[in-house]
Amino acid sequence: METKPARVRILDAAHELMLTVGLARATTKEIARAAGCSEAALYKYFPSKEELFVRVLTERLPALTPLLGSLAAEPGRGTLEDNLTEIARQAALFYEQSFPIAASLYAETQLKRRHDEAMRGMGAGAHVPIQALETYLRAEQDAGRVSPAADPFAAASLLMGACAQRAFAYDAATERPPVDDFAPRLAHTILAGITR
Repeated sequence: METKPARVRILDAAHELMLTVGLARATTKEIARAAGCSEAALYKYFPSKEELFVRVLTERLPALTPLLGSLAAEPGRGTLEDNLTEIARQAALFYEQSFPIAASLYAETQLKRRHDEAMRGMGAGAHVPIQALETYLRAEQDAGRVSPAADPFAAASLLMGACAQRAFAYDAATERPPVDDFAPRLAHTILAGITR
């Protein structure tokens, strides 16, 4: 049986622990133990717990930011409705999977403050997908596919906010709205507001 490289084992262990006990309670010591390595080895690959968190988000959760970046780089590709549907689908899945990881931070204000400072230092944070979607919508506006009267920031905030709210509001419910129904309905509604 082939052993996974240490970096992969660390990411797998961090993802699992962050999902089960939350980011605030998943210590680097526990993550290293679960990965079968020393805490020093963990820090060889990830200089901080925040960096490890960002890597878990980017390497283990749906790839939202690369999708937004590629669409902004090539406005006019595909239909706007299909693109917004895929963005909404990826965002809904991303928030659904990241919410249980990050929610524990909100219970510990000092830890949340330190975490937010570290995230800002890395150019990461919850605002990044909104800014990336705004950039994409501005590119589509420049290409003539989004109304000049539309507010790309407001539209991006509405779409991302709805996806995050789906993860939060339905966490205690017996069933979330299915993503393959939610995403096209959300995209269609946003599109109606930005193409008139």
